[in-house]
Amino acid sequence: MALLSIENIRKEYDGIIALDRISLKVEKGSITGLIGPNGAGKSTLFHLISGVEKPDSGKIYFKGRDITSMEPHERSTLGMGRTFQTIQVWGNMTVVENIMAGMNQKLKGGMLSYGLWLPRIRRSEKGALQEAKEILDSLGLLGKWESMASQLPYGKQKLLEIGRALAMKPDLLLLDEPASGLTLNEIRHLSEKIIHIRQEGVTVFIVEHHMGMVMELADEIAVLHNGELIAEGTPEAVRRNPEVIEAYLTRRSRDPHSTLSPMEKVSQYEIKKK
Repeated sequence: MALLSIENIRKEYDGIIALDRISLKVEKGSITGLIGPNGAGKSTLFHLISGVEKPDSGKIYFKGRDITSMEPHERSTLGMGRTFQTIQVWGNMTVVENIMAGMNQKLKGGMLSYGLWLPRIRRSEKGALQEAKEILDSLGLLGKWESMASQLPYGKQKLLEIGRALAMKPDLLLLDEPASGLTLNEIRHLSEKIIHIRQEGVTVFIVEHHMGMVMELADEIAVLHNGELIAEGTPEAVRRNPEVIEAYLTRRSRDPHSTLSPMEKVSQYEIKKK
């Protein structure tokens, strides 16, 4: 059984079809990529999966359970975590506080319990702090744990947001353009961390414009174009798919400032897959 299953999803905005009967699966333990030209419907699909928006028709199943009508916090409780295109870290909090903010469901106890600072609350806080430091260590951010999040460079803030999503202990991690705005070296570093996340048992579903990164990381890739699913398969199969090539070449022909399509600019770089 797939961890995430999307069946005949349709979404329309003021008469414009954003997604038209999309069906796809994300297998447990995989890294699945979602690509497509701008306006293809990628972010809309992520909004529907995470519950930010609801589909007009179709079903979404997570761990075999129908979550189509569930709210975002209910999906989070089931084991779904997400990052966004724009950084969502809290700059006026420390790095470790940002991570611990993702553990709010683990820190149980009423206001009276916290007010009295009962032993079980102290143990809970201590355990959460240790877990937060372990997450930061895995992302290479432990040395900055007491720094204000706003003081981190852009690339490290991206990692911090991923860390906060991991603090919820998700089974499925949705990454929405995590490489946006990063340098090539930062993308390499991020890619290695995503591989490590998968090795820790987290399934990853990633939307990304950086073609080299997706081709290198993903086990399977789905391609959206004008709200339709035009291809699915291994990176090599998708790279050679005529419909995919046409979609990106059409995009290039409409852009007077572009000389190469993304499919022709797939970066070649090595990721340490340890």
